[in-house]
Amino acid sequence: MAQKRPTGLGKGLDNLIPKKIEKPKGKPVTEKVVGEPLMEEYVTLKVNDIEMNPDQPRKAFDEDSLLELAESMKQFGVITPITVTKKEGYYEIVAGERRWRAAKMAGLKEIPARVQEYTEQEILLVSLIENLQREDLNPIEEAMSFKRLLEEFDLKQDEVAERVSKSRAAVTNSLRLLKLQDKVQQMIIDELISTGHARALLAIENEKEQYLLANRIFDEKLSVREIEKYIKQLKKPKKTKKVEKGKEGFVYKNLEETLKKVMGTKVKINEKSKGKGKIEIEYYSEEELERIYDMILSVDRH
Repeated sequence: MAQKRPTGLGKGLDNLIPKKIEKPKGKPVTEKVVGEPLMEEYVTLKVNDIEMNPDQPRKAFDEDSLLELAESMKQFGVITPITVTKKEGYYEIVAGERRWRAAKMAGLKEIPARVQEYTEQEILLVSLIENLQREDLNPIEEAMSFKRLLEEFDLKQDEVAERVSKSRAAVTNSLRLLKLQDKVQQMIIDELISTGHARALLAIENEKEQYLLANRIFDEKLSVREIEKYIKQLKKPKKTKKVEKGKEGFVYKNLEETLKKVMGTKVKINEKSKGKGKIEIEYYSEEELERIYDMILSVDRH
């Protein structure tokens, strides 16, 4: 059944991926297919002849959501066909693993599918775009996918942004999440902290402190604004109190020189506020310490 290809997200796909359609033997889908717009003819494949792509971007699937979809499929069948590519002896899922999983849970023996030839890199891009369209990826899965596109396609960040119809800033901010400590990344996946919290934590370079602060965010239910304020105070350099040295500083310097001559060793006057301070007298041997001690005692006897 020929319909229009979807537009919007992934609009650069036509230039990147050529249309190479393989039509396997199988009965065509005759019922009306609704949902995402389709272009080529679809066939039904045996569910057991299909395997998941181990490198697909999405790793986490909500069990309750799958059960709900499986129940719907028992009543109405598979509304939107999946996309697969042919391998040696089986078909590998390019887009629609969630639908395939639910179909298996529902006990369906067959599933509608479009079979198309893709390279490994093309499979990654199609899988990523399909998941982004459905907002199925968690922030870390999305960031890992962008990273793979950069490395495996040898693309620049602005080129990746164009392929997935996102701003370059969005791609950059997503990739920055991968700089977080592994346990903090897992907290994002588990939705214990938000991406807003995560971006704030990037200012903490020490991984242990980063993780401890992430746990504090969760335990105390801190807002993004609260944690940003806390980190700002944490990073703020401590002001050292400067002692103004005017006439008093000159007097102290003269006193130091006088005491140095009398004591025969280095003397330091450390003045504090409100006329307070301390005098430091250095010595460099036990004999010198005894000499200074005797000198102080002799002054006391006089």
